[in-house]
Amino acid sequence: MLDPTQTAIGTWSGGRFMHFGEPLDDERLLALLRPDDHIRTVMTADAYGAGEADTLLGRALEGSDRDAYCLIGAVGHDIYSPAHQREGAKGYPRFTDPRLRGPEAYGDYLRMAAERSLERIGADAFDLLLLHNPDRTGYTHPAVWEGMAALREAGLTRLLGVAPGPANGFTLDVIDCLERYGAQIDWAMIILNPLEPWPGELVLDAARRHDVRLITRVVDYGGLFHGELGAAGVTLGERDHRAFRPAGWVERGTQRIARMRPIAERHGLTLLQLACQFNLAHPGVTTVAPTLIQEAGAGARLVEEQRAELAALPAEVLLSEDEVAELRAIGDNTGSMRLKGGVPDHEGDPLADRWPLDEHLAAVARRWGIDPARDLRLQPA
Repeated sequence: MLDPTQTAIGTWSGGRFMHFGEPLDDERLLALLRPDDHIRTVMTADAYGAGEADTLLGRALEGSDRDAYCLIGAVGHDIYSPAHQREGAKGYPRFTDPRLRGPEAYGDYLRMAAERSLERIGADAFDLLLLHNPDRTGYTHPAVWEGMAALREAGLTRLLGVAPGPANGFTLDVIDCLERYGAQIDWAMIILNPLEPWPGELVLDAARRHDVRLITRVVDYGGLFHGELGAAGVTLGERDHRAFRPAGWVERGTQRIARMRPIAERHGLTLLQLACQFNLAHPGVTTVAPTLIQEAGAGARLVEEQRAELAALPAEVLLSEDEVAELRAIGDNTGSMRLKGGVPDHEGDPLADRWPLDEHLAAVARRWGIDPARDLRLQPA
């Protein structure tokens, strides 16, 4: 069995379970997800397709040597309870929602969800199981992490981790979680890429201090580092998940990527490989998991070409410290959006994905040299 490797593919790729680009048919999606000698880590979450992504990944893994790939799962959204109800774009409620159960039932839920996910995949155990998109209770409540630890003790996973999201933020909540439970957390997954160094970079020191390795997602910045969005004939569909991004993001991002291109060419890298190299140059970042997207339109390349670029990523980091700093300066997005989690600009009652910055989180910020007003707030344009 393997730990997460340098490159990974998640079942959110291919447009079937998350609406990025055109949905692939079974044959192409199975081939995209199937691990091989170059990409040996595959990721899924039980909430994707309400279990359908697990089942399809299981089909992709049929016949593969179990010791030759790393299997990562994620649980946390309740797709099982009779009382559950999908809440529009917010998806399924977290299992910690008090409308569903109390802390005394967290452990039982986590075990059931992990077992059901493994059953759909056709596997005995995960290599790494992530707590998927937790709310404040998920980050902090001992019963949650006692339940996660029990899954490892039961042999359902070797490693444990936390995966905040789907939106950007949760900075102080992740750090707080690592301070509380870092002794049992092996991995965390964050958003990071040359056009979004902020706020993911703010958790790097805490992850390193607690010996937590990092998987980075959205490496492609919504597909811009695939080099096709903005090209003639390439369009976003009406239901494309990227519609939530602010108007003009493609044009602004494309202009910045044009300034990064000479660094990629200097090292013989594609733009996607440049983004991956940028992430891997940061201490603690071990795995890159970009979204592979079959864009729509006559000018779109095959998604299989994106996979080949990821598979050909050089094993060693080629970028110098100066080049990483230059890329970060070009792509600096500090203060460009409202963040999720515990933030200084939340008003009103706590929500499932946003809550006030209380004194506990303010103390976390002080310990790590983070000024919430400066570092975690949407800044005037």
